[in-house]
Amino acid sequence: MAINHGYASVNGIRLHYAESGGGDKLVILLHGFPEFWYSWRHQLAALAENYHVIAPDLRGYNLSDRPLRIEDYRIDVLVEDVIGLIRHFGADKAAIVAHDWGAGLAWKLAERYSDHVSKLVILQVPPASAWRANMTLRQLLKSWYMFLFQLPSLPEWMIRRKNFAVLDKMFTESVARKGAFTDSDIDLYKEALARPGALTAALNYYRANVFRIMSGAGRKGEPKQENASSNKSASHSTGRNGFRIRVPTLFIYGEKDVALTPTTVQGIDRYIDAPYRELRIADSGHWVQNEAAEEVNAALLDFLAT
Repeated sequence: MAINHGYASVNGIRLHYAESGGGDKLVILLHGFPEFWYSWRHQLAALAENYHVIAPDLRGYNLSDRPLRIEDYRIDVLVEDVIGLIRHFGADKAAIVAHDWGAGLAWKLAERYSDHVSKLVILQVPPASAWRANMTLRQLLKSWYMFLFQLPSLPEWMIRRKNFAVLDKMFTESVARKGAFTDSDIDLYKEALARPGALTAALNYYRANVFRIMSGAGRKGEPKQENASSNKSASHSTGRNGFRIRVPTLFIYGEKDVALTPTTVQGIDRYIDAPYRELRIADSGHWVQNEAAEEVNAALLDFLAT
């Protein structure tokens, strides 16, 4: 089915989106760093027969507007972008499918606006509460780049070097299933990130949110780290007043993720007060919707239809 493109004016900015399918069941796909709508090309094709599927370029990326201030990329602001996108398409609610920074945005969206989220599918990234509760020294060391990205200018210079050579390495060496990205795919990612201001905007997601997420460790009602492996009923009682998701949720995790350890994504069901499913793909890495497109698409179709 054809992929069409358009723009939506939401929350004071203009978002570009790719669109496929039709009908009254809206599905919105939210990408992460350093991607754009194209990261969902396999899912746009798979879902279009049954759903109206929208894959936006998140603010700052590719063809969407790029506000200049770091604070314009806080999760709270991004949430309002998605609410505006749902309304733009004349819907009251949508199923949300999200990966990486899109996932961080989607968790907050579902927590704050559960009435506007029919179902939630998260790829790779746990809710911030689980990330904090499960934090280990190993995970902290794997997250080194988040702290590097706080610096001004230097990360931009490092990523741009040698025609964005870091993207070549990222999409070939950090994948568990080799060949998930072709040279042509990587060239499109480079082109999107090379647009004026796009790289700084993408890095501003880290600058605007990482320390805010980390500083929430003492938030009232969150399960403590020692409860990470406790049973669901006990941990629900400890976390009842904290972060809660009240919409049906599917969590998909490629277990060979170079940035997120399996320990970091354990116990997510403790935060879900709704039907919950989990799919772990042993031989996929971080880019799971591309590396394991068939498994992800099958899981999406089954979960959304149930």
